[in-house]
Amino acid sequence: MDLDAYVAEHAGEWRRLEQLSRRRKLTVGEVDELVALYQRAATHLSVVRSRSPDPSVVARLSRLVLGGRSALTGSRSYSAKAVGRFFTTTFPLAAYRGLAWWSAVATVCTAVSLAIMGYVAANPGVPRLFLSQSEIDDIVNSSFVSYYSEYKPQNFALMVWTHNAFLSAQCLAAGVLLLPVVYLLWNNTLNLGLVGGVMIGNGHSDVFFTYILPHGLLELTAVYVAAGFGLRIGWSWIAPGRDRTRGKALAQTAREAILVAVGLVGVLFVSGIIEAFVTPSSLPPIVRIGIGLAAWGGFLGYVILLGRRAAVAGERADISEFERGADTPTV
Repeated sequence: MDLDAYVAEHAGEWRRLEQLSRRRKLTVGEVDELVALYQRAATHLSVVRSRSPDPSVVARLSRLVLGGRSALTGSRSYSAKAVGRFFTTTFPLAAYRGLAWWSAVATVCTAVSLAIMGYVAANPGVPRLFLSQSEIDDIVNSSFVSYYSEYKPQNFALMVWTHNAFLSAQCLAAGVLLLPVVYLLWNNTLNLGLVGGVMIGNGHSDVFFTYILPHGLLELTAVYVAAGFGLRIGWSWIAPGRDRTRGKALAQTAREAILVAVGLVGVLFVSGIIEAFVTPSSLPPIVRIGIGLAAWGGFLGYVILLGRRAAVAGERADISEFERGADTPTV
């Protein structure tokens, strides 16, 4: 491509775009012209980058495109309304759209964990394949319970919050490859089943469920949601569906997963608070478990009720078409 000729051919359009972008008030006709010039400049930028990436021309076009975009969208600042919409519409809708995926993950992982618990509890020799007798005795007699009160509650809440957020992030980030998510889920499921089986097999099933249920219901559900969306990302490029390219399907699914990831930060924060302050507390077991059930049921109800309402209303769990950019070049 002759870059000098290309620049000379479109220089007039670029100057006009720059002029319109700087104006504070535009007529209806000028707005239409601005939109058309913005789309053309975005295409020109793509062409130059791919065929003749001259740094000065790329920089100039990038400034023009950003200026045009800013003129069309306006400056955006913090909005309580936007934050409220995220929590009442966008996040529950995104989570609801992936309900089949993460509910399937939760069902399979829970069933496998319980099966491992039962097998380990019924076969005392199995835990010794993974743990020494001293480690088993330590788990049963002290470390399982003391783990929840070893640190100051506020420090412990932060620790488990960041740990679970990191695990969820790994599930989302590795989703495009599918198998790493399965591996992470298997490790988590095996550890839960093994520790649970050791506690149950040694006559401490009441202790195990009293300490795992208050926070575990919400915490594990959040992890399963992240894993479900991770697998959904991976599957989107394998089976993109009708009228969608693999790239478009992957991008759309990943954008929804990012929305869910942001919402899960708050969910995991709540589970971390429960794990640090409720699980090891002196409250009666029924009260501690009741708090965990209330938090878990509240999350499920929140996602299903608000998500379904948003879906019926035709809301979107994705950015607008304008913000995504044109799917086809504009010349």
